[in-house]
Amino acid sequence: MHMPSLRPIALAAAVTLLAACQTTPHTSTSNTPKQGAAETKPKLDAIQNIVVIFAENRAFDHLYGNFPGANGLQNLKPEQYLQRDRDGSVLKSLPPVPGKGLTDPSDPKQITTEATRGHPNRPYALDDPNGYGVGLDYKLHDLIHAFYNNQMQINGGKNDLFAAYSDAGGEVMGHFDGAKMALWKIAQKYTLADNWFQGAFGSSFLNHQYLVCACAPFDFKTKADPKTYASNVSVVNDDGVSLKLDPKNPASALDGPPKFVRYGNLTPDYYAVNTMQPPYQPSGNTAAKGGDARYADADKRNTLSPQVAETIGDRLSAANVSWAWYSGAWQVALDEGKELSRIAFQYHHQPFNYYANYAPDKPARAEHLRDGGMDGAKFIADIDAGKLPQVTFYKPQGNLNQHAGYATVSAGDEHIAEVIAHLEKSPQWKNMVVIVTYDENGGWWDHVAPPKGDRWGPGTRIPAILISPYAKRNHVDHTQYDTGSIQRLINRRYRLAPLPGIEQRDAALKAAGAVPMGDLSEAWDLPR
Repeated sequence: MHMPSLRPIALAAAVTLLAACQTTPHTSTSNTPKQGAAETKPKLDAIQNIVVIFAENRAFDHLYGNFPGANGLQNLKPEQYLQRDRDGSVLKSLPPVPGKGLTDPSDPKQITTEATRGHPNRPYALDDPNGYGVGLDYKLHDLIHAFYNNQMQINGGKNDLFAAYSDAGGEVMGHFDGAKMALWKIAQKYTLADNWFQGAFGSSFLNHQYLVCACAPFDFKTKADPKTYASNVSVVNDDGVSLKLDPKNPASALDGPPKFVRYGNLTPDYYAVNTMQPPYQPSGNTAAKGGDARYADADKRNTLSPQVAETIGDRLSAANVSWAWYSGAWQVALDEGKELSRIAFQYHHQPFNYYANYAPDKPARAEHLRDGGMDGAKFIADIDAGKLPQVTFYKPQGNLNQHAGYATVSAGDEHIAEVIAHLEKSPQWKNMVVIVTYDENGGWWDHVAPPKGDRWGPGTRIPAILISPYAKRNHVDHTQYDTGSIQRLINRRYRLAPLPGIEQRDAALKAAGAVPMGDLSEAWDLPR
């Protein structure tokens, strides 16, 4: 393993220590109790293929707040949406959008900061022609969506500090009329889950990790050499869930976004919770000078140490269940072609690329980490040929994943709907279930309080659509789920013991008086 200048003895000790520790419509309100792997229901054997499509950065209310039969924006009381200032007082108006305002660089309308000042303290439709009038093809700001910030915004379940701790002011309260989306129509055809939460607080990076390992990664190099990498570590208050404010922080959100002593990638005990780069290519960090071109420079501050925790991929391989992670434009990113900026490839959205078991010299890498092709062409070809493995994860390339800042809702909506159309015609369709969900909320406000779980989450509510010949039609499922529910379904179907993080989450929910997360086994009408 290529890890230059990482103080190998101290690093090896840290790795060993951590590895030892990481052990209208019809509606439904059912919640499946947690059961052991040995209690798998035989009816799930009808499912031969599980496909997960992981989109980006949208809260439930942001896209589906007006969906009929869902717990959305209908008839909200003021106490459910009023935003508070950083001193706890109710804001007289939403903070203005700082910088250049609510402005796409290509937008001739120039919605300035002044134009966003004095907006009423309530949720609002971004695409209302009487308001800002921006549609699903508009590139909104990439709002702050980070581990501690998300917890500060949630504020113990009140969800009333989103505007106060956002870097985009009142933009955080905006939503769209999702009825214009192709995915909305697909949700109407099948099942929309309206009680699904992002697995971890904050960022895309951490929520991709939670998808595959139900854990937070650990940065061994900072543990081994804390002085060199001190700037990686967040400065956190004694509560353990909030960042320490800078003395120069504006007292009111109306005067500007918050300032912190240090917003870092790591917790004070060296868990990686905000974006770190993969140790293997493709990575946002190039190789070390004179080093192996297949690796990222391990001494770079934001290169994460190779991870040793067990993943759902490892569990599937051990059980001889075929699986793959398809990444849109993966080969283009490896080749660093001229298309890279256009496709906005996101290195930190490739979670298995952080794990030693999938290093460039491991056979498992070539077997399981697959190129989805430009615009998903290779993935779609495998769909059409009926060649998908038993468990498939698909990550669209950046410009097609719906992430604000570098992608639009409409482009990703069109692409994902096209993929679903191919899945519906696939030779494997008759025994397939498809889960379309998002990694996290992207910083957007949602009115539903997440249940109290463990240190890592769950975070804000996000959309999820359950698609299958077995899916209930024209249905809204109110069962409590989170990102880990995907693993729970895989575990139940293939009789796998859950990873430690899944057990930890359900134990924490139970201890807090909440129900465990559902495993989707009751979301389907399956033959018995």
